[in-house]
Amino acid sequence: MRRLRLLAVAALAALAAPALSADPAPFVAVRGDRAGGWTAQSRSEVMAMNGMVATSQPLAAEAGLEVLHAGGNAFDAAIATAAAINVVEPEATGIGGDMFVIAWVAKEKRLVALDAAGRAPSGASLERYRKMFGAQMPEEGIHAALVPGAVDGWSVLLGRYGKLGLAQALQPAIRIAEQGFPLTERIGGEWQVSAKLLAKDPDSAKTYMPGGRTLGWGDIFRNPDLAKAFRLIASGGRDAFYKGPIAEAIVAKSQSLGGGFALKDFDTIHARWVEPISTTFKGYTIHEMPPSTQGFAVLQIMNMLEVCPAKLGLDPAKLGPRSADYWHLMIEAKKLAYADLKRFNGDPDYAAIPVARLISKEYAAEQCGRIDMKKAAAIGPDAPALGGTAYITTADSEGNMVSLIYSVYDFFGSGITVPGYGFTLSNRGNAFSLDPASPNALAPGKRPFYTIIPGFVTKDGKPFYSFGVMQGGQQAQGQAQVLANLLAFGANVQSASDAARFNHSQQDNVLRLESGLYDLVGADLSARGHTAMRTDGSEMGGYQGIMIDPKTSAYRGGSDHRKDGMAVGY
Repeated sequence: MRRLRLLAVAALAALAAPALSADPAPFVAVRGDRAGGWTAQSRSEVMAMNGMVATSQPLAAEAGLEVLHAGGNAFDAAIATAAAINVVEPEATGIGGDMFVIAWVAKEKRLVALDAAGRAPSGASLERYRKMFGAQMPEEGIHAALVPGAVDGWSVLLGRYGKLGLAQALQPAIRIAEQGFPLTERIGGEWQVSAKLLAKDPDSAKTYMPGGRTLGWGDIFRNPDLAKAFRLIASGGRDAFYKGPIAEAIVAKSQSLGGGFALKDFDTIHARWVEPISTTFKGYTIHEMPPSTQGFAVLQIMNMLEVCPAKLGLDPAKLGPRSADYWHLMIEAKKLAYADLKRFNGDPDYAAIPVARLISKEYAAEQCGRIDMKKAAAIGPDAPALGGTAYITTADSEGNMVSLIYSVYDFFGSGITVPGYGFTLSNRGNAFSLDPASPNALAPGKRPFYTIIPGFVTKDGKPFYSFGVMQGGQQAQGQAQVLANLLAFGANVQSASDAARFNHSQQDNVLRLESGLYDLVGADLSARGHTAMRTDGSEMGGYQGIMIDPKTSAYRGGSDHRKDGMAVGY
C-alpha cells in the first residue's frame, strides 16, 4: 500500500499542475547544463558565515532563518522550523508525532541527544490487539496511534538550550497557518494520494479537504485550528498539550473511536537525554541515536564498508560510486544490518539490546564472512517500514548545530485529526510487532521500533556535519550512501545527495535503483542475483545537510532535489 502511494505521487503532482500556459502539452524541453564542477549536481551548495537552516519546504526553512535573525540560536531555529513544517507539510509530520535530536552544544563543547519518543496508550495490550487484528498491527486509525512525544521534546530542548523560548519560536508557524500558503508540487501530490484516508475521518476531511475538495499542487491551504493549538502551547507551554484541553480532545476522540487513550497516558511522556552511539570511518566519527531507533544499522553498514574490502580481497582503489562491486557490497551489508534490526531492536526499557557488540569493528569483520561478492543473499520476508517524515538541520553564529527529525510516520499518520486543533495523530504504533517473542512486541507505555534517525559527524572531537535522510526503511541505508559519498568519495554537501541512490526492500528482497544507477550497474547486479528494478527518486528519501568547512569554518548546506526544500543562510 505504501509503495503504491509513493509511486502515485509524481504522476498525480504532474496532473495537478497549475495552468501556467494555454498549451496543455507537457513541458518537453531538455535540461540545461551546469558550467563547472560535477555537472550532474542539481544546484550549488549554500554557503554562509552566521547561521543556516535546511529542510524540505522553503517556508519552513525561512521560518527558522527568521528566528535566527531575531536573535535566536540553532535550537530556537530548529523548533521554529519544526512548527512551521507541521503547517506546510502536515502529511509528513506534526505535533501528533515524535522527535529525536542530536546536537552540538558549543558552550559545552559536546554532543547531546534527546529522545522524545511517543508511547503506546494504556489500552494497547498485546492480547487485545491480537484478538482485533490477528498477526499484524493496523496501518491506520486510532489503534495505530501513539501518545505524542514531539511537544514535550520541544519544551525540554528549548528549556535547556534555547535563547528565545517556545512562545517566540512558534510565531512564524502561527502566522503561516492563519494566512495560508500554496501547496508545493511534491506535497500537493502526497495530499492527493491521501484523499481516501482523509475522507474516512470527519475531522480530517474538515481540516484537510475544505469544502469536500481534494487539495493539490498550487491550492491555498489555511489551518486556523492548528494556529489555535500553537497559541495554547505558546502561552501554556507543554502542559497545555499534555495536561490541558488538547490532551482532553485527544482522549475524547479516542474514546469515540474505541481507542485505548486515557488522560493518565500523557503523564508517561517525558523526553530523555540519552548518549549517542558511534563508530569511526576513515578518521571521522559517525553518531546516531540509540535504540529504539534504527541508528545502529547505519553504524553497522559503515563498519562493513570499511572492514570488508580487505576481508573479501577487494581493491579499495577500485571501489567507488561507479563500481558494481561497491554497490553489491553496500547492499549486502544493508541486508545484514537490517536483519539485526528485526532480531534485536526494540524499547531498551523492555529488552536487552547488544548495541556495543553490534556496532563493533570485530562484529563487522565476522559479518564480512557472510557476504558473497558473486551472489546476492536470499533473505526472509519482513514487514514494510512506512514513513513520510520531516528532517531539519540548523546552525548558528555561536557554533551550535542541531540535527532534528520528527514524524507522524506514514502520510497523515493514522488519518485521525484531533478536533478543534488541526493536527493528525501518528500511526507509529504500526511499527510494533504482535509477535510475543519479538523484542518489539506491543505493550502499554512502550516505545516502538523507530525508523527516524538524525545523523551527526564529528572530526577530532569537533562538529563537522549535521545531516539526515527521511523516509521509513530508507533512512539507515540512505544515510550510509550519503556518508560514503561525502567521507569516502569526496562529494560536497549538495552532491552527496544528488548522486543516485538505491532502495533495498527487506520485505521482498527487491532492489530499486534510480535510473542512472540502474543504467550503470543494474545488469551487473542482476547477474549476481539481485532483483534489480529501474525506478525514480520517490523511494530514495529526502536529505538535508550542513557541514562546517574545515578551512574557513563557514557553513556549507545542501538540500535534496527529490523534495521541495532548500538550505538558507546569512
